[in-house]
Amino acid sequence: MPIKLDEKTLNKVKEYFARLESNVVIYYAIDDEEGERGEFSRMVEEILKLLSGLSNKLTAIKMNESLEHEFNIDKRPAIVIHGKDKYNIRYFGVPAGYEFGVIIEDIVYASKGTPDLPKEVLLKLREINEKVHIQVFVTPTCPYCPIAAKAAHMYAIANLNITSDVVEVSEFPELAEKYNIFAVPKIVINDKVEVEGAIPHEFFIEKILEAIS
Repeated sequence: MPIKLDEKTLNKVKEYFARLESNVVIYYAIDDEEGERGEFSRMVEEILKLLSGLSNKLTAIKMNESLEHEFNIDKRPAIVIHGKDKYNIRYFGVPAGYEFGVIIEDIVYASKGTPDLPKEVLLKLREINEKVHIQVFVTPTCPYCPIAAKAAHMYAIANLNITSDVVEVSEFPELAEKYNIFAVPKIVINDKVEVEGAIPHEFFIEKILEAIS
């Protein structure tokens, strides 16, 4: 299924990308196989090619095997966003529906190197000196999922110890089964702490601290 972005949407994104400060590189890994997974991969590649054509500060690069290993990519399609630093901002699946806006914001804030977070939240995040792996499971039709997805990705900009994955769960049913996902967004931290819903930053950070305690 081809991705359709109308001219009005593309123009709005182009205007938003005028805020880019540093260059941004979007690395992506896809499956070239036939079938559903291959179709999802082609959609991701199409979206990223469209976006990279909207700013000369934005580049989309297909990962080779070495980069997939370096970025610890364990499923496809996968997206990794680097901007002012080599952030652990990752997206697995097609960033469609409500999640399209998350990717657009990720690109801009990665270019700035300053996350969209309250000062007190930023200070708490910067105190974390252990590795944290956040997974936020989402679907494109969930209006609350972008809140949790954006928060997790902003945390990865705030602290390079944090790896934040947003996972389009309907594309990875094996993960839905593994983590007993019946509602989204669902947040899993270090495979130890789980919580449902678009939770406030204060509660989210409490759960991160609980996972590393």
